[in-house]
Order: sequence, then structure tokens, then C-alpha cells
Amino acid sequence: MSRFLPLTIHFVGGGTMVVASIIDAKKALGGRWKSKDVPSFARAARLVDDAVAGICRPAIAFAAFKKAAAEQGLLEPGGPSTALSILDQLWSGDDKGRPK
Repeated sequence: MSRFLPLTIHFVGGGTMVVASIIDAKKALGGRWKSKDVPSFARAARLVDDAVAGICRPAIAFAAFKKAAAEQGLLEPGGPSTALSILDQLWSGDDKGRPK
């Protein structure tokens, strides 16, 4: 799971949660979503349950979870990763970010 960045979910009606594992994703699926009747939510819930049971790769379940959350507009927009920021600083040579 380490190759996935933690996701911040903003639930309907308020509240946020950081999702960095399949167990976190399972908990987040129990929160308030815009619709739990859409196919992407149902698929994510099934795959997350399967990953917890050990019959699905966590990467696949996490990708489905991320897709469902994105479709419902629940993901916090993420900035560049720390590693990318460091590379940008190195590339620019001025320690201020990307080259102009």
C-alpha cells in the first residue's frame, strides 16, 4: 500500500478522514457519501471487503475506492509529492520550485 499516497476524504455534511490503508478505506465507506447506490461505490465496497478477506489485491481495491471517491467529489485535491517538489527545486537550481 505504500506506493499509494494517503487520500483525504471530505464526507457529505462535514467531516474528513485520511485513508492510507484498506482498513481505512473500509471505515471510510461507512461514512456519508453523496450516493451509495452508484456502481463505482458498490464495486469499491465489494473489492475492499475482498481485500480485507485476502482474496483481492489491496492495490486493486484501493484504486476502486479512489475512483469512487473521485467520482463523487469527495477527494481533497492533492499537490505535488514531496519527492516531486525536491526534484523541481534541484532542476531549477534556485531552491524556489519549478523552472520558469
